[in-house]
Amino acid sequence: MNARLIIGIAKSLLLARWRQTLVAAVGVTFSIAMFITLLSFMNGLNDLLDGLILNRTPHVRLYNEIKPSENQPVNMAPAFKNSYNFIRSVKAGTIRQEIYNSGPIMQAVEADDRVLGVAPKLTTQVFYNEGSIDITGVINGIDVEAESRLFHFQDYVTAGKAIDVKNVANSIILGKGLADILVAHVGDVVQVTTAQGERFSLKVVGYFQLGIQEIDKVQSYASISTTQKLLGKPANYLTDIQVKLKDLNQAPAVAKEYSRLFSADAEDIQTANSQFETGSNIRTMISYAVGVTLLIVAGFGIFNILNMMIYEKMDSIAILKATGFAGQDVNMIFLIIALSIGFFGGMVGLLLGFGFSVIIDHIPFITPALPTIKTFPVNYSPVFYMIGGSFSLITTYLAGFFPARKASRVDPVEIIRGK
Repeated sequence: MNARLIIGIAKSLLLARWRQTLVAAVGVTFSIAMFITLLSFMNGLNDLLDGLILNRTPHVRLYNEIKPSENQPVNMAPAFKNSYNFIRSVKAGTIRQEIYNSGPIMQAVEADDRVLGVAPKLTTQVFYNEGSIDITGVINGIDVEAESRLFHFQDYVTAGKAIDVKNVANSIILGKGLADILVAHVGDVVQVTTAQGERFSLKVVGYFQLGIQEIDKVQSYASISTTQKLLGKPANYLTDIQVKLKDLNQAPAVAKEYSRLFSADAEDIQTANSQFETGSNIRTMISYAVGVTLLIVAGFGIFNILNMMIYEKMDSIAILKATGFAGQDVNMIFLIIALSIGFFGGMVGLLLGFGFSVIIDHIPFITPALPTIKTFPVNYSPVFYMIGGSFSLITTYLAGFFPARKASRVDPVEIIRGK
């Protein structure tokens, strides 16, 4: 049968019951709009929460873990060498916290095609002297340029400039929570005592605020050279090598390879943040589940409307088949009706969803815990719109398939005889 004629008949049936058509299209529009809005907002929140931890976490961390020696003396003694020995209260031996041959290791890692960048780090525990009170803290010695390039360090510096920690000698960037405890302002000098009992004066050049209070009350940052000076260590003394990969999913395999190759402990980002990643996945699954449920509900609405349309159009269907239309032609007419509702309702829903997302993105979200965030986070990933558009067509096709098949099996003789 002529395709143009079939489309014309489908259009006439749609317009003849335009109120029912409008209700079905509005159902699809609302479902798609809420699907897009919900996914964009939930994934924006996930990106925000992930950024607080994952953006500051290396994909692979090389370090020396403090742990007991695997080869205990009793196992090496000839009398017990072939025995299974049970040892209690094993203590850690003399272990170098520094990474041996850190310079050559960094050169080898940077030459790896899988690696995006490398950032050295030096961590040490100190005491901040506030009058007669000593406050426990941690100083992270960093290469500020590498940290900013790979881990967005400058985004979390809320006062002062990140580069000042490199340009100003004997300087420090305090965690905001720690600065509040010390009542230290930018430009002030704080007194620091190392674990070896050495006391130093450091100038505050900025505040760092990750948004997690427990970290902001403890962590502070200085240049690697300043931290090495605090510890009285040489210029090649490093405790961590942070690696960022081009593909995050390769981190577990790369960590095992580097641990074996460089004789150091290696921790991948999936292991370090397994609980956090699980929470993000669960939130994403919930948002998808709610969105798909909305689409399915809209599909049932279209199914009911098409069923009613078929009952009301039995005479028209009988006339079409009596005048030479095949069952396949009638089936195609009602599928075109269903897909038309899904297509136009889905397109309007995508536009409304984008509009709602933009509105949410401009709603002020001001909290002292996250000073870098000014509005509610929204993710505008095209994937959400592709999924929404595809689901609108798939749902409406399935909703129209069974009513269309029913219409194609109508016997015109029985309908006309019944009249």
